[in-house]
Amino acid sequence: MDKQFEILSKDIVYQGFFRVEKYRLKHTLFGGGWSAEITRELFVRGSCVAVLLYDSDTDKVILIEQFRAGAILNPDKTWLVEIVAGAIEEGEIAEEVAYRESWEEAGCEIQQLMVINEFYTTPGGSSEWITLFCGKVDSTQVGGIHGLDHEDEDILVRAVDFDEVYHMLENGEIDSAIPIIAIQWLALNKQKLKQKWGI
Repeated sequence: MDKQFEILSKDIVYQGFFRVEKYRLKHTLFGGGWSAEITRELFVRGSCVAVLLYDSDTDKVILIEQFRAGAILNPDKTWLVEIVAGAIEEGEIAEEVAYRESWEEAGCEIQQLMVINEFYTTPGGSSEWITLFCGKVDSTQVGGIHGLDHEDEDILVRAVDFDEVYHMLENGEIDSAIPIIAIQWLALNKQKLKQKWGI
């Protein structure tokens, strides 16, 4: 199959904290030929970073908790347990954002950093592209409330034993996709990671 698509028109239908674009397009089909014209709205989020902060000396994961507008249709779930994350601003690279967000959101200084994976979060309607990192940190002084006032951040930070974190995941206490992916990756790769970091 010769995979092609053609954008017939593009309009910005909303520009605020985020942007929504509306596309008219068509694309080639697996069975041959072209699709009919279709219309899709795209939530333009850009590139972002998430960081699983892990203390391999104590086997603790740094978790954050904050209010999330995306969960307001499920009122019992509006405060989500997550990992550090943030948007890549113009002129930044992913690694810089990982270090910056880890300090701003969790008060953590990354000692070593490695890429876990890169992926789209919700490609059915959003352009968001995530670079997911694992960062080695010292968890002994971690905790409290963090975040930037001018970004209206109110972030509770805590260091949690990995076994408890995994139990939280299994019990549905962690229900955001990015931390689920990161924690499952850590469960599969802890020993290799400790060897890599010389533990």
